[in-house]
Amino acid sequence: MDAECDVLLRDGGIAQIRPLRTEDCAALHELIERSSERSAYLRFFTGGKATAHAYADRMTGPDYAGHALVASVRGRLVAVAEYIPIPDTGRADIAILLDDAVHGQGLGTLLLEHLALDATTRDIHELIADVLFENTAMIKVFDDIGLDVERTVDQGQLRIAIALRQTPRLLERIQARDHEAERASLARVLTPRSVAVIGAGREPSSTGHKVLRNLIDGGFSGLIHPVNPNAAQVAGLTAYPDVRHMPGPVDLAVIAVPARRVLEAARDCAAAGVGGLAVLSSGFAENGKAGSERELLRICREAGMRLVGPNCLGILNTADDLNATFLPTTPSPGRIGLISQSGAIAAAVLDRLGACGLGVSSFVSTGNKADVSGNDLLEYWEDDPATDVIMLYLESFGNPRKFARIARRVGAAKPILLVKSGRTGSGGRAVQSHTAAAATPDTAVDALVRAARVIRHDSVQDMIDTARLLATQPVPAGRRVAVVGNSGGPQAMAADAMERHGLAVPELAAGTRHALAERTRPSAALGNPVDLTADATAGEIGYAVRTVLADPGVDAVLVVYTPPFGSGLEETVRAIAEATRDAGKTVLACLVGRDELIDGRVPAYAFPEQAAAALGRAADYAERRARPVEEVTPTAASDIRAARAVVRRDLAEHPQGRWLDQVATARLLECYRIDNAPSLPVDSSDAAVRAAAETGLPAVLKATGPGLVHKSDIGGVRLGLRTAEDVGKAYAEMTETLGSAMTGAIVQRMLPEGVEIILGGVNYPAFGPLLMAGMGGVAADLLADRAFRVPPITLAEAVDMLGELRCAPLLHGYRGRPVTDADALAEQVVRLGHLLDDIPEIAELDLNPVIVTPTGATAVDVRIRLAPASPPDSPMLRKLR
Repeated sequence: MDAECDVLLRDGGIAQIRPLRTEDCAALHELIERSSERSAYLRFFTGGKATAHAYADRMTGPDYAGHALVASVRGRLVAVAEYIPIPDTGRADIAILLDDAVHGQGLGTLLLEHLALDATTRDIHELIADVLFENTAMIKVFDDIGLDVERTVDQGQLRIAIALRQTPRLLERIQARDHEAERASLARVLTPRSVAVIGAGREPSSTGHKVLRNLIDGGFSGLIHPVNPNAAQVAGLTAYPDVRHMPGPVDLAVIAVPARRVLEAARDCAAAGVGGLAVLSSGFAENGKAGSERELLRICREAGMRLVGPNCLGILNTADDLNATFLPTTPSPGRIGLISQSGAIAAAVLDRLGACGLGVSSFVSTGNKADVSGNDLLEYWEDDPATDVIMLYLESFGNPRKFARIARRVGAAKPILLVKSGRTGSGGRAVQSHTAAAATPDTAVDALVRAARVIRHDSVQDMIDTARLLATQPVPAGRRVAVVGNSGGPQAMAADAMERHGLAVPELAAGTRHALAERTRPSAALGNPVDLTADATAGEIGYAVRTVLADPGVDAVLVVYTPPFGSGLEETVRAIAEATRDAGKTVLACLVGRDELIDGRVPAYAFPEQAAAALGRAADYAERRARPVEEVTPTAASDIRAARAVVRRDLAEHPQGRWLDQVATARLLECYRIDNAPSLPVDSSDAAVRAAAETGLPAVLKATGPGLVHKSDIGGVRLGLRTAEDVGKAYAEMTETLGSAMTGAIVQRMLPEGVEIILGGVNYPAFGPLLMAGMGGVAADLLADRAFRVPPITLAEAVDMLGELRCAPLLHGYRGRPVTDADALAEQVVRLGHLLDDIPEIAELDLNPVIVTPTGATAVDVRIRLAPASPPDSPMLRKLR
């Protein structure tokens, strides 16, 4: 570990962890002095504090052979942890000393996690701790870490050996600890007992006054403290010049002062021990003042305060009657949790939800998202009893990989709805591979949210439509929909829209049709849709709805009513409510021209296409949620160390990165047992002739050169060369045609005919790697038949990925073609995914084509571009971004 990072403690506080420095010597001695004699004894056994002080000098001296981390809380060094390698053993001794004041806050576990990760980078595979039997707290830390632990007794002490191998428990334990800390830290912000409004002006039109008024009018039961140095009272409440003069602690401070005064206010809050800030003020990174925003975050982190904003609307929690926003109205209580980076979008969503009869459990406007993000709020809402559905409007992902991990877990129980703005192309990035050209950043977002089981929407209106259904109805048990109503046109539109969204409108059971015929008019059409005609009464519509709900071949029912026909809107709505009260199945309605909520639980849409789209998204979510989550395991057929060595050597010679030559490419693929046709590089006609004799005939000749992507288009590929003379002649002709663009060629043996597939990958610094499979060969770009995933993936996911392709039937014997070894292709996809995930320096990669035959799947043309890259944060490393 080379840099400082912020971490969340079990109680929601914040600590800083960093490597020990020489100048920490005085702070170490102060830590020892604050420690009790018992703490010093448990850490150093004999000698007490005298031994501890002497050891502190050695740790900060020039001959210290260990690796040590220190932790600080509110600027004070409160812990030190170290490991000292035992030479030539792959083992290291470990020890931790905590300030008595931070016992029980999970800091010892955090330090152990960070030490363990650091040790693995230095080829340490086992940590050894000698612990007194009476040191039960430290023994529990070691036992609960999630790694394999072995105990032995040695000279009256307990020796604990911790194997640094990832176990199925480790990530689960780390995520559980992270979740507990996140919940505690956001509880300070979302469920405060006291709120200070800094900048609470007396003018009703001012932002601070609006926040204060909303807190009062919303019925917040905690303490409300206006901060205004120029007033004794604001809105009938005692005002204070600053937070330091307030009686008692403040959990949340809402800052609504000009940007130039925000840092001063934040420092006052830090000195007063405020739990968290919501900074409404603009004028930070969004206005080019990123330095001020970084300083604001630094103040908050060092003081242990979570920060919402800056440049935001504020915070709302209807369960606690907390409205710390400057919204013009107070949203109704409901079961939806909402986060939005855009204040304008948030206000519109809240207004629209209210118009449809829905409310929110809590809402956070994150603004510039300097600290609190969607990831944090997903953790909070995961087990929030007031929240059933989560809506996200995001403009960026702070930590996409962490988002995917959290969302996959949360989405298994609560639907997560997302609108992500910024559907742009690849931002003008110069790419030279088929995969990178196809895999835009927005494609990466789609793959990311798909892997996380998140429901992505193209518009805010679509998201609201889906939320209305999922917040009020059970998810559909299947895709079979019955459409019942009084208007043939809208019902036909509904049926068409259902099919477009992957839903079925099947024929109803004979018994259902017979029951319908008994109590509907002769002119009614009793297929599916069930058109009761414009004259149908409310009673007839209600009866038909109950009847089709009882059909075992129906999973959901859409009721379509066009007012004012039949019994009229009011009576028909009552009939729908009564008929669906105990439905047990998904029910939704289309009241043509009206968006509302029937009986507080049946969503009604103005147009049938809205209803069909919402139901289709709900059905997709239900299917994804029902699939068991398979854990991705490292492929046995890989040599990660050898692959990293190949990359390390090449980047040492070419620091800016490059397209790998054929030898390095083949070596890298071999590390992951990715089947690649043997290729011999050549630089002359004579060399090509000799190579063909070695590879065998018939042969293939392919030009090489840094700019040669679509080689077939410019005469850079010659197939079926049957004699050595043909190979030599082809090289000469190719050289004449391509000129200086051709720097050489490769010779391969011609493979049997098969299905041509492209496999590829691209690495986006913000998102990580993206894996692609599609129709390959010269048709790769023309047909754009592609599927994407975020690697690594399981074999089952690889099979699903290939099954999405329109060309998939070609792999399975389409129209008498030979059945190919599709399993071998899927295995190649899995291995390629591991390669991309393990080696972030792979910027672009194309295997095009991979020839899939009845006996295997072999890549015959491979291009890999390396570029310098920082390793991604380990999921085992707990830290705030």
